[in-house]
Amino acid sequence: MPARRKLHIAGAAAALAAALAWAFAPRPIPVEAATVTVGRFETAVEDDGKTRLRDRYLVSAPLAGLVNRIVLREGDRVAAGAVAASMRPTYPPLLDARTRRELLARLNAAEAQVRRAQAALDAADIALLRARHDAERTAQLARSGFVSPSRLESEQLAARAAQKEKESALAQRQIAVHEVEQARAALEASANAANPAKHGDGAGNFLVRAPVDGQVLRVAQTSEAVVPLGAPLLELGDPRKMKVVAELLTADALPARPGSPVRIDRWGGPVLRGRVRRVEPAAFTKISALGVEEQRVNVLIDIIDPPAQTGALGVGYRVNVRILTFRADKVRKVPVSAVFPLPGGQVTPAGDMAVYAVRDGRARLTPVRLGGRNESEAWVQAGLSEGARVIVYPSTDVRDGASVEVRGVARPL
Repeated sequence: MPARRKLHIAGAAAALAAALAWAFAPRPIPVEAATVTVGRFETAVEDDGKTRLRDRYLVSAPLAGLVNRIVLREGDRVAAGAVAASMRPTYPPLLDARTRRELLARLNAAEAQVRRAQAALDAADIALLRARHDAERTAQLARSGFVSPSRLESEQLAARAAQKEKESALAQRQIAVHEVEQARAALEASANAANPAKHGDGAGNFLVRAPVDGQVLRVAQTSEAVVPLGAPLLELGDPRKMKVVAELLTADALPARPGSPVRIDRWGGPVLRGRVRRVEPAAFTKISALGVEEQRVNVLIDIIDPPAQTGALGVGYRVNVRILTFRADKVRKVPVSAVFPLPGGQVTPAGDMAVYAVRDGRARLTPVRLGGRNESEAWVQAGLSEGARVIVYPSTDVRDGASVEVRGVARPL
């Protein structure tokens, strides 16, 4: 065989061997990576809620009689003391001795309620004065650098809460005063039932007045009819003073402490700010859409944005609430999709979780210790430094030391 032909055969064999080696050589695994960033980490509880009024007032018939047709309709505004309905007495029930004694007892009870409301108002005045003094002293100490700004903010919020408690106590006293007026008028109407001209407006009508400023929510009795004592006539409330009630699972409600900030959205308007006012002490059983019994508890949330921002938010509207349960600033974060338990349930000094870090084109199994996680991010306390790259959604082909090729960069959420 000529030497030239041997050379050609040898070259072809070498080329074939090189092609086979290239074809069967391990390829870098394509992966998507994210960078370890530093920022704020938050955990929150998210669920549906429903708007309610802070206070609803049911105007009922203070005596048995014939109620005239109510001209107010849902959405109408009424002022405190304005005529909400009018009634004409029926005879002889308003004239018997038993009714008179009952009305007298009701008047005495209403007067006792006024005294009780006055005592509550006096206590609210004292609490407000104390809260304002504490806030002023804390402000002086804060200017001197002896207390933290958060302490000053807490004292100021306490003073505002005391102011609201005083306003509530004042409103309760006003309600009690109006109830005394209604009870006294009912007693006078009963005593003078034989003379209709002495009832209410001089035309034989007994006037039922609105106890507070507000808006008509529901008219229970629109047509003229004879109603018994205590029959509901209409409901009043102030839509500018609303709260949100969220039915949270008991496990989720534990970290939702009073004072926790809340984000209210998905109601058709701008995002509103809120604050947890109370977690009710008693839970209840609710059947989920899948037929599972769940233990839930009501969490009451106050809307702290001014009424001008709530827009057309009405009573009974469905909203989404996000209650902030924890926040940490300037911490290292990675996407939660990059974190997984160490194989075999291992526990190392660096932590019991791990990520695949990308170093020199290879995946490196790196144990990490987490401080917490939410639906999108994980807080890394140890094991990674800022700027490091980690693999998100690692496939089963990724192993420690495997060659990888980053073909995509995950965007931070």
